[in-house]
Amino acid sequence: MTGPELKKLREDLGEAIGQPLGVADMAKLCGLPPEDGANTIRKWEVTGPTGPVAELLRILAMASDCYPILDMFNVFDRHDVAEKDRPARRQAFREQMRGDVRRRIA
Repeated sequence: MTGPELKKLREDLGEAIGQPLGVADMAKLCGLPPEDGANTIRKWEVTGPTGPVAELLRILAMASDCYPILDMFNVFDRHDVAEKDRPARRQAFREQMRGDVRRRIA
């Protein structure tokens, strides 16, 4: 994930949950300490995060319709899920992810 991609993700997640996310909110999402977490996010919005944080952000990105549901989470396209039920299940999954984002920043 690049810095500009992180900044775009912050905007997209804010839109998905219906409230703008600041750098302090992103720091909370990433589990960074409140003292310097916002500054770390600002730096990452230039250089991009790496390692476990980048993977966490890829997972949280699924809360937004702008990002795909990762294969390891895609239980909707299996043979035992009726095609007519798949869109509703995908949407319910995204809503669950949005709730997780809201809880993390509260």
